[in-house]
Amino acid sequence: MQFGRTYEEFEVGAVYKHWPGKTVTEYDDHLFCLLTMNHHPLHMDVNYAEQTTDFGKNVVVGNYIYSLLLGMSVPDVSGKAIANLEIESLKHVAPTFHGDTIYGQTTVLDKWPSKSKNDRGIVYVETKGYKQDGTLVCVFRRKVMVPTETYIKERGGEQPGRPELQEG
Repeated sequence: MQFGRTYEEFEVGAVYKHWPGKTVTEYDDHLFCLLTMNHHPLHMDVNYAEQTTDFGKNVVVGNYIYSLLLGMSVPDVSGKAIANLEIESLKHVAPTFHGDTIYGQTTVLDKWPSKSKNDRGIVYVETKGYKQDGTLVCVFRRKVMVPTETYIKERGGEQPGRPELQEG
């Protein structure tokens, strides 16, 4: 299984469809809210959501959806990354509810070599998240610093920190 890409492996215009999707549960949403101290009743209080919102039910916190999509993209985009440099934009386009399944895809918008070090480059990507019915729910653009093939070779290959199994 591929885990990320080197600079040379990215092509402008390439689209990576992240698999599998993730069905968002009430537990996922509440745990994320509790971990991040986001106690807004729109996410945590069914009675409030049913009686006082346009949606009539709890809405999944948007930053969970963003984080989920970022995580989904790691095997295709940033698994070999040296650093995530910038989240240029983040748009929550439509609500997500408990029971929705989120899918993601990333498009390579541009890439360029690093100006300071010749063993890495910058990849500019846009990730889109959508629900099971195709509704776009989240879009973000980011810049990721990724290694070149030379960087990988000079540091011991694909998995330099992985120990070998010692049997017997």
